[in-house]
Amino acid sequence: MSEIQIDKIGLLVGLEIHQQLATGAKLFCRCKPIESEEYPIKFSRKLRITSSELGEFDPSAIFEKSKEKTIVYYANPESSCLVEQDDEPPHDLDPNAKETVLIMSSALKSNIFNEIYVMRKLVIDGSNTSGFQRTMLVSMGGNLEVNGKKVGVQSICLEEDAAKLLQDLKDTREYSLDRLGIPLVEIALDPVSGTPEEIKNIALTLGRMLRATKRVGRGIGSIRQDVNVSIEGGGSVIEVKGVQKLDQLEKVIEYEAKRQHGLKIIAEKLRTLKIEKISKTQDVKDVSNIFKSCKSKIIQKSLSEGSSIKAMRIKGYAGMFGWEPYQGIRLGKQLGELVRFFGLGGLFHSDELPNYGIEESEIQEIRSILEIKPSDAFIILAGNERKLDTVIESIIKRIEDARNGIPAETRAATVTGETVFLRPRPGSSRMYPETDIPPIIVNNIEIEQARDKIPKSWEENLIALQNQYELNQQLSAQIFDSEYLDLFETICKDKRVSPNFVASTLCSTITNLERQGMDSELLRTTDILEAFSLVTEGKIAKESLEMIFESVMSGKSKTIMEAIKSNALNTMEDTELHKILDELVKSNLKMIEDQGLRSMGPLMGLAMKTLRGKVDGQKLNQLLEDKIKIKIDGK
Repeated sequence: MSEIQIDKIGLLVGLEIHQQLATGAKLFCRCKPIESEEYPIKFSRKLRITSSELGEFDPSAIFEKSKEKTIVYYANPESSCLVEQDDEPPHDLDPNAKETVLIMSSALKSNIFNEIYVMRKLVIDGSNTSGFQRTMLVSMGGNLEVNGKKVGVQSICLEEDAAKLLQDLKDTREYSLDRLGIPLVEIALDPVSGTPEEIKNIALTLGRMLRATKRVGRGIGSIRQDVNVSIEGGGSVIEVKGVQKLDQLEKVIEYEAKRQHGLKIIAEKLRTLKIEKISKTQDVKDVSNIFKSCKSKIIQKSLSEGSSIKAMRIKGYAGMFGWEPYQGIRLGKQLGELVRFFGLGGLFHSDELPNYGIEESEIQEIRSILEIKPSDAFIILAGNERKLDTVIESIIKRIEDARNGIPAETRAATVTGETVFLRPRPGSSRMYPETDIPPIIVNNIEIEQARDKIPKSWEENLIALQNQYELNQQLSAQIFDSEYLDLFETICKDKRVSPNFVASTLCSTITNLERQGMDSELLRTTDILEAFSLVTEGKIAKESLEMIFESVMSGKSKTIMEAIKSNALNTMEDTELHKILDELVKSNLKMIEDQGLRSMGPLMGLAMKTLRGKVDGQKLNQLLEDKIKIKIDGK
């Protein structure tokens, strides 16, 4: 296995930025876009596919339908209404959302249309109750300037955000309607060649322009990047959805470039082999009886659930499922991803067996039943008989596609920066006109007004932030680029708190805890506001914030008060503090006599073991220094 040279494979990357707009209302109703705590309304739907105007079915919709899931929705009247439940037609377009997207289009020098038509984009994964997402093309063309170079803009759309996924189970998928219908701007950029770091910089520049409008949402999930990745000679463009952070974006591009080039190398090798077509009738056999006494826990669990076990012969494929042109890039792994998205646990292939509790004797029986030759490979699958039929057809197609290179598909970004199969790429039959909303007129006066409201540049905003809060340039950039700018400004309205302390806590403390594997989504905005309020009121020490946030983000505590109680972080009375420090000085008199004020360091370390998070660090330092000086002077 060799290392990939990304600059030699003809990498092209097109970014699509999806940014929530902070208009205070949803796109086609006046509901407030707030996160609900409770859901008094619950209902379920089974979505079915419909053909386009030309009588065609979209391939991604057919794929989702094959999963046969029941969709369960949870709603709260505070954050959704009958429009989100698809029991009432959409209301008029939110004028604030319209104005905001016109300002963004003007800032990117994009050509705005005088008539905007709302379209329905077919979506049947359940994330839209109606089975479609409303979207409208606002403008085309324009450019974004990045370090003196211009990156072209393909299109700018205004659309509804999808429902929030709560959990995806075997037979059901659950969503809340809080997020459904929030205004979302989609900006698609021209594909560009460059390193993953250069692509990340383009996304950063566009994100800064959007934030400069002060009309966008902040926080996890409010901005998402979809990435269209292709390589020279690959034949297909792969869409990767759901990249939420810039560091993740860079890793996703690197991984996808490696995956695509690896699949291209696999395809080139497959084309040199003598391979026969797979017959669903002759090459697939039921082998459930062979595995009745199998030691594999996965196989036994499947049999106990009434599943069938099937084996499939693939002629001429010996060694090809486990072969890795690059580490972690295998055809077997691609097939495993495919079957998992049909709700199956995975598959076993001959290149990795015997293993996982499957023994040599069982492998030999399969070889005998399928008449496997030394040049052949086989796959073992377990699942519901009806579902297996669909899965087997998809596997056969995927194996046949492997000879051609990279199949066109939509993939999802993982937290670790890899990508996994999500669904086939949608086709043109996915879009059709919205019949409930008339064309939206944009007059020249609105366009002129939008041009007058183009925001200040990132650099100008940074200088304003530095001057207003007396921050250095690095901290100003960190807080502006973070999801916490609005929260920072809210906290800093209380003049008793140091903006430097607030910025470093939001940008460094929380980020460091995330890097340790903790979940920042567990730490709500209201939690952060409550914690800083307790600091300014003197009820907790500012040094305790890291311990409190750690307790909440790790899931040990559900609330700030619970975290304070479990860590015993209430501020200490002065009398008790003096008593502890007097005892510390008394028990370390020899050190003080020998080292004088140099004993401050080790004694401060000992004091922090007991008092960390309970006393302001500056106050503790001063008190300890005073007590040491008194002992030195007394001597």
